[in-house]
Amino acid sequence: MDPKLAPVTVFAFVRHGHTTYNVEHRVNGDPSVPVALSEDGRVQAKALGLMIAHFDWDLCVHTRFPRTVETARLALGDRFDEVPQVEDAGLDDVDVGELEGWTLDRYRAWKEQHTRHDQFPGGESLDDTARRYARSFRSLADRPERSVFVVCHDIPVRYLLNAAACSSELDYPNHAIPNATPFLFTSDALLMAAEQIDRIVDATFVHRLSDE
Repeated sequence: MDPKLAPVTVFAFVRHGHTTYNVEHRVNGDPSVPVALSEDGRVQAKALGLMIAHFDWDLCVHTRFPRTVETARLALGDRFDEVPQVEDAGLDDVDVGELEGWTLDRYRAWKEQHTRHDQFPGGESLDDTARRYARSFRSLADRPERSVFVVCHDIPVRYLLNAAACSSELDYPNHAIPNATPFLFTSDALLMAAEQIDRIVDATFVHRLSDE
């Protein structure tokens, strides 16, 4: 088959709907903590369902966090139990360890005093998280399905958008990722983003070593 005529896999990456912790301005990186969608989040997830209604999804991917499953269930509606499901822990939110449940202000204050290479106490570093996402993007790109609906979190979508755009920073120019909004990618875009994420993390690591 002519490569130009080969079928293209479409991935729709979505940040979950608004949650009760969003209302309380708290961070959650532990999937065992039951953080549910807020009323606004449920409305967003149902509206997302209208955006994706005419796609025949071969696969639905969600993380271990209940809010991603709830978003997928509301968006897919009656189709939720018909579409094959895969739980991908590699796309989980950042493990913030002992910062679990902290307010956003306290969380951001901690980040200002540390680098991306520093691990959250009892958790992982942002650089470790970025590499984890890159591995998951590569794994998804290798899947045989042709239409994949992925419900995950703010940071993996942000990193994916910026890396796929060849930005030299993972957090910019796209930073605030809207809830329950689909962003479309191809397998090639996922692979390119994964490579760029690794390059960015490698560059920050080399820069850190040069400063020591």
